[in-house]
Amino acid sequence: MHTPQAASETAGSSPATITEAEFTSIRDYLHDIAGIDLAPTKKALVISRLSKRLRHYNLSSYAQYIELVTGTQHPGERQMMLDLLTTNETYFFREPGHLNFLRDHILAPENSAKPFRVWSGAASSGEEAYSIAMVLDDKLKGRPWEIIGTDISNRVLKQARSGHYSMARTEGIPQEYLQKYCLRGTGPQEGTLLIDPKLRQRVTFLQANLNATLPDIGMFDVIFLRNVLIYFNNETKRQIVSRIINKLNPWGYFFISHTETLHGVNETLERVAPAIYVKS
Repeated sequence: MHTPQAASETAGSSPATITEAEFTSIRDYLHDIAGIDLAPTKKALVISRLSKRLRHYNLSSYAQYIELVTGTQHPGERQMMLDLLTTNETYFFREPGHLNFLRDHILAPENSAKPFRVWSGAASSGEEAYSIAMVLDDKLKGRPWEIIGTDISNRVLKQARSGHYSMARTEGIPQEYLQKYCLRGTGPQEGTLLIDPKLRQRVTFLQANLNATLPDIGMFDVIFLRNVLIYFNNETKRQIVSRIINKLNPWGYFFISHTETLHGVNETLERVAPAIYVKS
């Protein structure tokens, strides 16, 4: 989903360069509000993502933009900046071994009235949450379940709630799940796919900053926090993981990405498989 541009965004020009001081100010501010460490090599990204905001406000420097974001006259601009500078790359059935482990070693269609609850901690545009939802619905049969998906970016959460995707983004979905849980677009919607409403109604998406006080979302049997920790320094990682596993039930499972590690971050979780931990 894309936010419509105001007419003033297409007029004028904005700086093609950013000073070291301006870039440092943006890096520091992003770290303060979200805990994200923006690499020193990301100057070009900052320019490409934020230059249109300078044009929108008719600003001549990134210093003026920083002053605007940190001021009180445009309270929505901070979220806009976060949406533009956070990376939201994801796809369906990413790291499928994790979903196989969930299906084969964790889920059981037991006769329980208590919902099986999963938290997708960096839900992005929803592909991870819906992939998990397909596995839960297929495996748990009549047992109730629910998924909470959170992300810092309202922009991607808007698409997640819609459950509407280009067919090009659905390549990883198993054929049986495509037929069971996905509706193929026709006519003006040709080339797109819609997640079945019966599945979508059991997935809730909320805005949340993992580096701040978390919303009251209850306790979970499984938490996915994949491809997130790589954006934080070690101290921020420790704080975030500690905060999140407080939401994990005893003997609940915690998933991170294969490119990440909890070494030096948390020693209370027991590793049971690559990038999979249990809270004992």
